[in-house]
Amino acid sequence: MQFSAPLKSNSKKVMLLGSGELGKEVIIEAQRLGLETIAVDRYENAPAHHVAHRSYVLNMQDKDAILEIIRREKPDYILPEIEAISIEALFEAEKEGFNVIPNAEAVSKTMNRKNIRTFAAEDLGLKTGPYKFVTTKEDMLEAAQSLGFPCVIKPVMSSSGHGQSVARDEGDIPLSWEMAKEARGDASELIVEAFVDFDYEITMLTARNGQETVYCEPIGHEQRDGDYVFSWQPMQMSNVAKAKAQNMAKVITDGLGGQGLFGVEMFVKGDEVYFSEVSPRPHDTGMVTLITQSQSEFALHLRAVLGLPLGFTFYGDGASAAFKSETHNYAPVVDVDDSLFSDNSFVRVFSKPEAHKGRRLAVALVFDKVEKALEKSRAMITKIKDA
Repeated sequence: MQFSAPLKSNSKKVMLLGSGELGKEVIIEAQRLGLETIAVDRYENAPAHHVAHRSYVLNMQDKDAILEIIRREKPDYILPEIEAISIEALFEAEKEGFNVIPNAEAVSKTMNRKNIRTFAAEDLGLKTGPYKFVTTKEDMLEAAQSLGFPCVIKPVMSSSGHGQSVARDEGDIPLSWEMAKEARGDASELIVEAFVDFDYEITMLTARNGQETVYCEPIGHEQRDGDYVFSWQPMQMSNVAKAKAQNMAKVITDGLGGQGLFGVEMFVKGDEVYFSEVSPRPHDTGMVTLITQSQSEFALHLRAVLGLPLGFTFYGDGASAAFKSETHNYAPVVDVDDSLFSDNSFVRVFSKPEAHKGRRLAVALVFDKVEKALEKSRAMITKIKDA
């Protein structure tokens, strides 16, 4: 492959649609390969805006606004980084010859829980827990009674756990209905899922470059309110379960097609594996790869997009802990104890321009045997504060 310099007539361009902390790392990796970078998001000074050659602010669900920027910039690669985005714009861009990663159809399927669940379970035959789709509070109650309590309720379109809840009995249904309206996306339809009695859940990062598919070591994670707080790699699992997880990841990513890195989420019970969700881009739980691998999930994403070889070295065990703000602040300051920067740990600060309660502002990373790494990450996160 030939690599050019940015800001020249022959530059290769990457456009991010969505410019959060994960997108920031993707832009950094693109910069390392001499790509020209454009970061687009709904608010000014998003994390990836800080490191891109150019940035734009627009309504990410405005088809015409997105297409206008795409036609103006003429990117070689369009990387959607969020769910709340105009899928019509992506389909139109693809019709016009632009390269949407992994492809517009895959983005359409994965950004909507109804689309991806029916595709995985009904078209591909992957094992999932029981589920029902509903549009009214009465239907939600009926579905929950049918599937049994506790059950998980999610908008069909959202991100970072927004709008998600667990209904433990009929009395929780009204609150779950109200919480669903907090979705970052479309809350007009909800999925009610039977609570899978799983031992643990994993993310199987899976990269495709058009010639090969590779898998990172499985990532275990802990979630609260549908959003990740701790992750560790590797998740200890049986060889049988690991093989099933890799096979499931290959089936779903082959079904979606295209190139890039996918974060495939699964539930594991003994040796049985259940499909949960898939994101066609780097995954928040995968930030742990910044310290565990020679090529992080972000570097692998760029390699896969460009069709480069996907080999990497797994250095060893590690863990990550997300720091979330406790306050609302228009000029947030993250106070990090100096001890967190050591020979086997460090912190990445996302530099978001505004903080609100529960918003992820930084991640602490530690390299050590899994049990110690996770214990240390839990302690580390207590030494980061809103200043």
